[in-house]
Amino acid sequence: MTIEEAQKTVDQWIRITGIRYFNELTNTAILMEEVGEVARIMARKYGEQSFKKSDEEVNLADEMADVMFVLICLANQTGINLTEALEKNLQKKTLRDSERHKNNEKLKGG
Repeated sequence: MTIEEAQKTVDQWIRITGIRYFNELTNTAILMEEVGEVARIMARKYGEQSFKKSDEEVNLADEMADVMFVLICLANQTGINLTEALEKNLQKKTLRDSERHKNNEKLKGG
C-alpha cells in the first residue's frame, strides 16, 4: 500500500465505519496518546523499565499502526499529501545532513 493509498483507505474507513473525523485538536491529543503507547513499549522492551502484568499483551507493530492511522487522519483533515510532504522532507534532510552524519565521530564504528 502506498502512502497515497493509505490516505484514501483511511478516509474511506472514517466515512463508512467511523462516521466522521474527530476534530483536529482531538486527533492531535489521540496522536500523542498513541505515541505514548509506543514509547511505553520501547522503554520496556529496549530500555531499562520492566514489563508489568498489564503490558504482557502489547503489540509494537499494532501501536505503530495506530500512530500512522491518526497521523493520516490529521493529514487528510488538513489537506496534506503525505507522499509529497515526505519527499520534500527527505530532500531537506539530504541537503542539510549530507556531510553532517559522515563527520559525526559518535556514529563511526558503531
